[in-house]
Amino acid sequence: MTDAPNIDPIADPQAEIARLRAEVAVLTARAEAAEAAAEHDVLTPVLNRRGFVAAMTRTMAYCTRYKVPAVLLYLDLDGFKAVNDSLGHAAGDAALVRVAELLVENVRATDAVGRLGGDEFAVLLLNADMDAGKEKAAGLKAALEGAEFSWDGSAAPLGGSFGVRAFAGQADVETWLAEADAAMWVRKRRR
Repeated sequence: MTDAPNIDPIADPQAEIARLRAEVAVLTARAEAAEAAAEHDVLTPVLNRRGFVAAMTRTMAYCTRYKVPAVLLYLDLDGFKAVNDSLGHAAGDAALVRVAELLVENVRATDAVGRLGGDEFAVLLLNADMDAGKEKAAGLKAALEGAEFSWDGSAAPLGGSFGVRAFAGQADVETWLAEADAAMWVRKRRR
């Protein structure tokens, strides 16, 4: 907090009120920044797991109440370990940022994108059914594979396997995530 001049609150109550309002505004801004940081990934421009789970929880409640479809896409990057091993961890971090940017650029502003950990991402599409989810996953896969990524002059391919699972009244967020993750592993094993 800033050092405020000593004000006699009895002699100048308006000045004291103004000082207190300014202090409250500073504290409110700090609290809002801390809250936003708690739900956003520290590396990429997307939600972290906590923030994404919160978005899923809200979406599940909305879908249940209003009978609206939603679909979850679960992405695991293919060959990501090779990027870290051959180009270094700074390159791996840059690749994760690029993947997150591509996901955000290729979904609607109302969709949620999150990094669940490591090289795993998820996309939550509201007002989308299974067919729309599969189409979006195919489009995102093409966008990743078509993206150019290089580090210090060395090119590295971006790509991944997507699992797609529609909301079907799953009991909780972890069940829905596990179903989408399992669908992703089925696809990954086919490669």
